[in-house]
Amino acid sequence: MNIFRSLQYPNFRLHVIGQAISLMGTWMQRVAISWMVYSLTNSVFWLGFVSFISLSPSLFLSPFIGSFIDKRKKYGLVRKTQFGLMLQAGLLTLLVFLGLESVLLLSILGFMQGVINAFDVLGRQSLMVSLVDDKKDLPNAIALNSSIFNAARMVGPAIGGILLSTYGELVCFGVNFLSFIPVIICLMLMNVTERPVTTKKESTWRGLVEGFDYLKRSPHIASLVIVLTCSSLLVIPYTSLLPAVARELFHGDEATFSWFESMAGLGAMIGAVNMARLKSGENLRYRVMFSAGIMGVALLLLAYAHYLPSALAFTACVAFGMMMQNSSINTYIQTHAMPAYRARAMSYYIMAFQGIYPIGSLLIGSIAEVAGLKSTLYLMGSCAVLISLGFYLYLRLHIKRRLFKRI
Repeated sequence: MNIFRSLQYPNFRLHVIGQAISLMGTWMQRVAISWMVYSLTNSVFWLGFVSFISLSPSLFLSPFIGSFIDKRKKYGLVRKTQFGLMLQAGLLTLLVFLGLESVLLLSILGFMQGVINAFDVLGRQSLMVSLVDDKKDLPNAIALNSSIFNAARMVGPAIGGILLSTYGELVCFGVNFLSFIPVIICLMLMNVTERPVTTKKESTWRGLVEGFDYLKRSPHIASLVIVLTCSSLLVIPYTSLLPAVARELFHGDEATFSWFESMAGLGAMIGAVNMARLKSGENLRYRVMFSAGIMGVALLLLAYAHYLPSALAFTACVAFGMMMQNSSINTYIQTHAMPAYRARAMSYYIMAFQGIYPIGSLLIGSIAEVAGLKSTLYLMGSCAVLISLGFYLYLRLHIKRRLFKRI
């Protein structure tokens, strides 16, 4: 089976080219911001706080945005959000150029980025179905899109670490600003035809309620959203601790931190490529269960690790499990949700992933301040194992209920 088959579609191909360049700049900026905040404060709590501020709009806005996007053209929305993100990157570059950086201003600009990104991410996820002509190739396109994201996550921090240690944060921010040019050009070259979806005239609040009601009628989707919510609160925020892990546990510098980020990107990319090989008919929910277990075991091993190479390898394993879990949930929702409710169903996915994550970062950062890094990593690994076991029990009960109904 050709794992690159969705690249045959011109619109998706343009999407991949633009995103591959832009996302590398985005990851360079994330590395630079994380290191800048930690250098300014020497606090894992403030690392979590800045992450919370920048991603909190996904928590509070995503369900409302889902109803908003269901009624509008996704292509035009994505073009506008990319211009907005480029503007935010330009303001951040100017701020650092003038030497005015502070946790407060970084938080304000992070919140601005978070608001725009909440519209952009959900718009892109909902647009994906219009970029692939044959819907049988949609799971492959979603997996390849994740591969591009994680390839950028692997390469971006590596380049960012070199630029950060050699030239400083300003160059990383400037490169990110320029990286938006290719993605905007690619968007302009697309010829997207979106199928109109018939929706009732209703208020945004009513749309939110209808989306929630749809989830209640679809426990197979709702259960996955719950798994992702628990994981985003208690497990996935391990990424916000990586600067502290690099410096405190392994006495490293900017380059060491970039190695951790790159290994996380490598593990996630391997997971995405594995998802691209997915055959139709495979049980995605069992993939979610096994992936959560892999995350838990790998986090426990990372907490125990005494040597840098083994810690980097376990970091890659955590990211592999996270990628498999999140991509499986994403693919399941996009391929099983009714078209009229797809954006709203995806809005709860975004809320569970990017919205709950900042609360988890704040919570995990606070725990790490009190209990220490190693204890916190042990706690997160244990939570991931419990999530996997809990979802396994749910699936077994669900299968038994279906068999009982048939009898």
